[in-house]
Amino acid sequence: MSFTVYPAIDVRAGRVVRLRQGDYAEETRYVDDPLTLAQRYAKDGATWLHLVDLDAAKSGGYTLLPLLQAIYQTTGLRIQTGGGVRCREDVQQLLSAGAQRVVVGSLAAREPALLLDWLSAFGGDALTIALDTRQEGDGTWCLPVHGWTQLAEHNLDALAARYANAGLRHLLCTDIARDGMLTGPNIALYEGLRQRHPALHIQASGGARDVADVVAARAAGCAGIVLGKALLEGQLSLREALAC
Repeated sequence: MSFTVYPAIDVRAGRVVRLRQGDYAEETRYVDDPLTLAQRYAKDGATWLHLVDLDAAKSGGYTLLPLLQAIYQTTGLRIQTGGGVRCREDVQQLLSAGAQRVVVGSLAAREPALLLDWLSAFGGDALTIALDTRQEGDGTWCLPVHGWTQLAEHNLDALAARYANAGLRHLLCTDIARDGMLTGPNIALYEGLRQRHPALHIQASGGARDVADVVAARAAGCAGIVLGKALLEGQLSLREALAC
């Protein structure tokens, strides 16, 4: 299995930002223009980009179509993008605008039957299901939804198995406790997922801070890693991450 480094660009109100543990009140803004940053990542050797519409993720209605099209037309990057995807028409619109994959997050945790229909319609390669997870005291990985104030009916392993059986290939999994914290990815979580769901291509997300974390994710059997804050704050260079 090949390994892909996904530099991430999260956009809110037209600006590049990062949230701490997904909290909109804990936002850090960066000076880079999203398109300029994407072009720089492409120049540094990236082949993929992870693009997130944070405004849409909160309120619905994807707002980054012009940016998506501009990145697609000027960089040659393959793009997985999401935020506010609510219906089949949203998926088709993003694919038609240049996205290689459409990322679906909380909806995938709340309404798996709907996502199974989309998988049947678009195929397992057209979607990346992104599940934010938190470990309970009994060791179960639950799926918080609605601003992480409620729990989805199914846990991480139950949904991962269901989606894998339906043909999903790409699962992006974020340990909420590590998101935006630069404390290192949860390698044990990804090793377990790979062992229990070998058909899935796991993307590690949350906490990556240096080259060693990239190497560890690859050694754990992940198909890729999403890099956000560490790149934006200069703790890790994209060229170094790609080289390893």
